[in-house]
Amino acid sequence: MKRILFAPLLLWTSAVQAADALAVFGRQWTVPAAADWRLGGEGGAATLHLVTGREPPPGPRRPVQFALTEIPRYDELTVEADVKPLGRSLIIVFAYRDAAHFDYVHLSIDAGTGVPAHNGVFHVYGGERVRISRPEGPPAFPRNNHWYHAKLTHDARSGAIAVTVDGRAVPALGAVDVSLGPGQVGLGSFDETAEFRNVEITTR
Repeated sequence: MKRILFAPLLLWTSAVQAADALAVFGRQWTVPAAADWRLGGEGGAATLHLVTGREPPPGPRRPVQFALTEIPRYDELTVEADVKPLGRSLIIVFAYRDAAHFDYVHLSIDAGTGVPAHNGVFHVYGGERVRISRPEGPPAFPRNNHWYHAKLTHDARSGAIAVTVDGRAVPALGAVDVSLGPGQVGLGSFDETAEFRNVEITTR
């Protein structure tokens, strides 16, 4: 297994939608607007703050407010991070090809059965985001404004996606998608604010 926190950036064939750049966690991240983000430290750990939540622009409803980092092609991906939802939710983007083709997990204090657009795995393929995980099960987070340890795994060969929070499997955050394969990784929120620290990206 290869840790790539300080790996050089490799080019992907798809253009990145973002315009500004940030350096944190030993990596370069592109964001739509640097003013919406703040870098800080809490307890000695570098922290990435999304300080401005924005609704997606008119058109297909899908998230745009996330910091995106390029990684080498992989068979298996693991993203681990301490995360704090400041509103009701946050997202981890993966398998990102371009602004219209990616997957993301939406971690929320809401259960998917109550709010179908929350607490699930979602697929974007040229149009609106579509839920591809079952809605049943407890929410990822018991409450907001609290630090949790989230772990996302993505098997690009089988398409299997799974998420744990504080070591607990979240049934609504498991799915299979074979349409995208490997891609870039992002951290952010659909339309709220959040904080991230201790981010590690591992590939094999």
